[in-house]
Amino acid sequence: MTVRTCAAVAAILASAGCGASPSAEQPGSGPPVNVHAASLKEGFGTMERLVQAAQKEGTLTVVGLPRDWANYGEIIDAFAEEYGIEVKQLEPGASSRRALDTAAKLKPDVFDLTLEEAVGAGGRFAPYKVQGWLDVPDHVKDPAGAWYAAYGGYMSIGYDPRAVPAPASFADLAKPGYKVALDGDPLRSQAAFSGVMAASLRAGSPQPQQGVALFAKLKQAGQLTSPASANTVVTWDHVNAAREARDSAAWKVVIPRDAPLGAFHVQAIDKAAPHPAAARLWQEFLFSDQGQNLFQKGWTRPARGEAMLMRGTLDTEQASKLPKAPGPPVLLTIPQTDAGKTYVKKQWAKSTG
Repeated sequence: MTVRTCAAVAAILASAGCGASPSAEQPGSGPPVNVHAASLKEGFGTMERLVQAAQKEGTLTVVGLPRDWANYGEIIDAFAEEYGIEVKQLEPGASSRRALDTAAKLKPDVFDLTLEEAVGAGGRFAPYKVQGWLDVPDHVKDPAGAWYAAYGGYMSIGYDPRAVPAPASFADLAKPGYKVALDGDPLRSQAAFSGVMAASLRAGSPQPQQGVALFAKLKQAGQLTSPASANTVVTWDHVNAAREARDSAAWKVVIPRDAPLGAFHVQAIDKAAPHPAAARLWQEFLFSDQGQNLFQKGWTRPARGEAMLMRGTLDTEQASKLPKAPGPPVLLTIPQTDAGKTYVKKQWAKSTG
């Protein structure tokens, strides 16, 4: 992330084709449609022709998209209503790894994945560059268009203000009165692992031993508990912000100034997508101004947010309601993530068991 991009993102946040043969379908006038093309211009020419091709397929199959995650319920309904395409929602609770592992059986058209999983499985995707491609920061997209970030967020601390004061840092969680929970098991949950890594940041660099040590200290003091018993929960800011929106008197959210750990979720099209035109229309919808604002309505940070802000198409009223970010996000590299997972796998159980 460049310094200029970091500054702009901080302002907003603080506010290879697949080798398939071209289709012979010809909805509308013009040259033959290629439903496997890597761009709208190359395969369809116009959005109208893409829509017609997708409507002929009639269906989009998605996997691992909970309706209460990132506003996907409203996003799916809006897409289905606008284009008259049925959206089949399979295994909504599936993780990124599970979505990839079951693809041969479930046959999804598209994926929503963590950056780490997308990088590791890039050869399984059909490259497609949406119209908003240039608006997506270079460091969170594959140059060939195999995958690209749609939305992101910061790791945060949600807390009950009636029970504890606002924590200024992860270190504050060791103070008396805090009953702390991670969002799952860090050996299995990406959110919980990221919580440990956020607590490990020192001057912007992860030191996983520091994060594990903090939660081990909480465990020893009887302060590490389950979400149901906690007055403080470490998870993504959009999850905590949604909870705050439901009851602001009982829940608040902060992003610690010294630990602005961020992450993006990326989109990709399965090479074997049964509905390739619908898959490409879905991507165009997600990266349109409408789709990006719908993600933001779910308290996430849209990947095209900087460009939309400059053009006046970002929902700035909703943007102003997002948890205040202390600065540009720290994004873990793949080697840092791998090193962190190796350490947590080795030390977590013995330290917190």
